[in-house]
Amino acid sequence: MAAEPLPAGRPSAWEDGSGPLTDAEIARGLAAGDERCLTAAYHRWGKLVHTMARRSLGDSREAEDVTQQVFLAAWQGAPGYRPERGALAGWLVGISRRKIADALSARTRRGELVTAAGALLGPADDTRAHPEAAALDRVLVRHGLAGLPAPQRRVLHLAFYEDLTQTQIAQRTGWPLGTVKSHCRRGLHQLRRCLRTRAEG
Repeated sequence: MAAEPLPAGRPSAWEDGSGPLTDAEIARGLAAGDERCLTAAYHRWGKLVHTMARRSLGDSREAEDVTQQVFLAAWQGAPGYRPERGALAGWLVGISRRKIADALSARTRRGELVTAAGALLGPADDTRAHPEAAALDRVLVRHGLAGLPAPQRRVLHLAFYEDLTQTQIAQRTGWPLGTVKSHCRRGLHQLRRCLRTRAEG
């Protein structure tokens, strides 16, 4: 069940003008796959989700991305939602927390690669003072990734450039989660060793 980009500016009401939907109607409609109820849910709870994400991430643009991810995930997971088990707002908050955690984990994964380069190539203050040093770091990381075995390169590329979690990488590649973790660990180890060799040379 594919969702179109979430629309903006539409009221939380049926198109026949029968009036705003109740929370229960939105929940039942979303569970039944009614796109109008996805729109209604977005307009009713989108601000709540965005506020949660912005407070946790400290970045409005990143919070917007997370908000979109939450409602797309809600649409994709709608067939498994059961209104009788809990309020839709609570279900959306749960999805929001997972997506926020994913975004924070993505920062950590990016930080591992940045640290692998930055810690070996000079103090962070020096990098900020000299933008060309930051560009060099990025080039060296890119070259370091290119030198890794294909499976390790693919895992780190998906983690760093596409912000995928290890579970998502396993789903994308079809590899067992343990294999993904192993490739990630060995890839980072080899990347650090490669960067160290380049820095010392």
